[in-house]
Parts: sequence; C-alpha cells; structure tokens
Amino acid sequence: MSPVIDPEKLAKDAGAQAFKLFTDPVFRKLCLFDSISQIEQDRIFNELVIAIITLIMLTCDAPDLPDEQKSICQNLRDEVPKSYLTQLKTMGIENKHLKLWETLIKMRYDEYTQDKSQAREAAMIVESQEQDIDLKKLSEIQLMLPMQTVAIGCHHHICRSKTDGRDELFKLILNWLGKYYVEFRILAEGKTIHPLARLKVGLRRFLKRR
Repeated sequence: MSPVIDPEKLAKDAGAQAFKLFTDPVFRKLCLFDSISQIEQDRIFNELVIAIITLIMLTCDAPDLPDEQKSICQNLRDEVPKSYLTQLKTMGIENKHLKLWETLIKMRYDEYTQDKSQAREAAMIVESQEQDIDLKKLSEIQLMLPMQTVAIGCHHHICRSKTDGRDELFKLILNWLGKYYVEFRILAEGKTIHPLARLKVGLRRFLKRR
C-alpha cells in the first residue's frame, strides 16, 4: 500500500526546509547577509520557500512517475501551494500579501516549467561530450530535471541574475534541494523504502561536475 502524502505537511516542510538553509552560516556568508537589508534577506527566504514548493510541483508533473501515482501527484501539485497559502493566512498574513504569494508561486512554476526543456538540452550536451547517450542516460537526465531546473532558477533569483563568481552558492543550493528531492521523489513514486539507486547515482554524477 502506498504511503499517504499530506499536502499540509509538505507545505509545512517547505517553510522548515527553507529555514534550515536560511540559517546555515555558510549560506548566510555566501549571500552576503552582513551587507544586505532585512527586506533583501526576507526576499531570499521567500525564494527558498518557493523553490521547495515548485520542486514538489515539478516532481508531480514528471512523466516517468508510476501510472498509479499520477492522479495522486497531480492533486498534490495543486494542493501544496494552496495549503501553504492557508498556513500563511492562519498566521495573520493580509489578503493582499497572500495574493502576491499566489502570483509569485505561479510565476516561478510557469518559469521553471518552461526552463525544463532548456535544462534538458544542456544536460544532453554535457552528457554527449562525455560519452554516447543511451536510453539509460536519457532516463537519468529526465529524472534529474526538476531538481536541476529549480536549483538554477533559485540561484538566479537569489543573486538577482548576477551569478558570476557565485558557484559555491549554487552548489550549496543544489545539495540542499537534492537531499529533499530524493526523499520526496520516493514518496511521489508511492514507496516507503529507498529503491531509487539510479537517482542517487545520477545525483552524485551531477554534483561531481559542479
């Protein structure tokens, strides 16, 4: 029997995961927290929350999920952002700010959905330079796309597009998202134990190139 996935819990996890990285001393140093305003720090935190939410949404869109899980995941894709907005509302966040959150989540989701095709092409170019691409490699590329796409986008927005010389920050974001992605992907496939050796292998290979 597949484990029950609670969208409210996933929404809470988004905030918790974001806070974990946000308070990491290395992350704060790489983001130059000593020299930026509180408003800018808040913006960065919001991007981290949205990164986890959109990673969940893109994972739920993955075409290689088991058929029996696809309807469950499609429902999760819609319910997780709604659950997060509900949680913000219970915290007393005003409706005008909730609307901004709703708009930003949709904007990032649409953006990252479009970026997936470019990320896939880039990954295929890198792989083809190392060796011929076969079906196994194509499967690995497809599997890594949600995490890779969100990591690139999150890094881009945190840096306000000024990403030159900030590779260490990208690696930190990628590792953070990668750990969460492995855990959520297992749930999305309806499994409670770790059957995704190919994901771990693919993740290790991807990180080694960074």
